[in-house]
Amino acid sequence: MKISVLRKSSGIILLLTIIFFTGCDKATHREAGYLDGVISIGPICPVERVPPDPACLPTAETYKAYPVSIFTADGKRKITQLSPSLDGSFSSELPPGNYLVVLEKAQNYIGGSNLPAEISITSLNTTLLSISIDTGIR
Repeated sequence: MKISVLRKSSGIILLLTIIFFTGCDKATHREAGYLDGVISIGPICPVERVPPDPACLPTAETYKAYPVSIFTADGKRKITQLSPSLDGSFSSELPPGNYLVVLEKAQNYIGGSNLPAEISITSLNTTLLSISIDTGIR
């Protein structure tokens, strides 16, 4: 009889644990917001052509050379680094709040960017951000 009570108790505890963790997971996703956008980096070659020379389009290495990250609004804690696809588009799920989007590369090149940028994420909404990085190549 003690074994039967123990099995029932273990089953109830397991069921409550599953319900608890499943409920927390759904609550987190309901509150999240999104940051979507495009990072454009260029020029890659000294002379740009129309249509663009495929050798002068950004590559995965280009995006790695110009890392863009999201920090807390005060800039003290890094939340995540954006990982754009080859066309420069990105999407990041974030908790609601205010953030700072920063180009982490040292600004010792001739070009510039429209970063840092302050953004605000709200629950279940998408914030759009276009990021432009000028490499300084002429």
